[in-house]
Amino acid sequence: MDDLKVAVVTGGTRGIGRAITRELCADGIHVAAGYARNAEAAEQLRAEVEAGGGSISVHRSDVGTPDDCVRFVEEVIERYGHLDYLINNAGINVDRTVRRMSVDEWHEVMRVNISGCFYMVKACIEHLIARGSGRIVNISSVIGQMGNIGQANYATAKSGLFGLTRTLGLELAGKGITANCVAPGFIDTDMLASVPAPVLEKLIATIPLGRLGSPEEVAHAVLFLLSDRAGYITGSVISVNGGLEMSG
Repeated sequence: MDDLKVAVVTGGTRGIGRAITRELCADGIHVAAGYARNAEAAEQLRAEVEAGGGSISVHRSDVGTPDDCVRFVEEVIERYGHLDYLINNAGINVDRTVRRMSVDEWHEVMRVNISGCFYMVKACIEHLIARGSGRIVNISSVIGQMGNIGQANYATAKSGLFGLTRTLGLELAGKGITANCVAPGFIDTDMLASVPAPVLEKLIATIPLGRLGSPEEVAHAVLFLLSDRAGYITGSVISVNGGLEMSG
């Protein structure tokens, strides 16, 4: 089983996380996909991946709870003997302008989107250091690079991932572990399904490439950062946003 590469993907059963899980499984990596609530969707993905010959397990976990993160990671290591990759993808949004945002709404998003990444890294880091190898990939957002009206909590958490990633890159550089960040732009997932068509058209018009990204395009970037070809890349932010950051 030591030959099997094992990845933990938080929020790995829907949207971008689902695409990452499928991409890694197709490459022969075992994915331990975390999910918070929708057990039915998690089981559907597990059945789909296994039907295609992939290796997957699904794990219910609240990444905003430190003990739950430790349990998740220990469960994976106990079952598969080791862990190679951590992809911090889980995230939530509670959108309000700063004037209307409650303190609880601020902390709710920060707890999952930035503290949850720290908790997961803490749960994995000693194991990765002991193995002398590993990859950490944090999924941020173009909103963390540009800001957005009504998303102060989300933008702050996602921009915080840049600092966390770069610091991890420095601290772990001599230990065989890289840490990088992928910052998607507007991606065609169910999160955009509720956006009215006229609003979506205006949004797409601001993207230099003139379209939404696909979840698979983000997953391709993640898989590259896990590969040996990316062995000299650490502390970097890879933008997958169709040029949106330039147009801001």
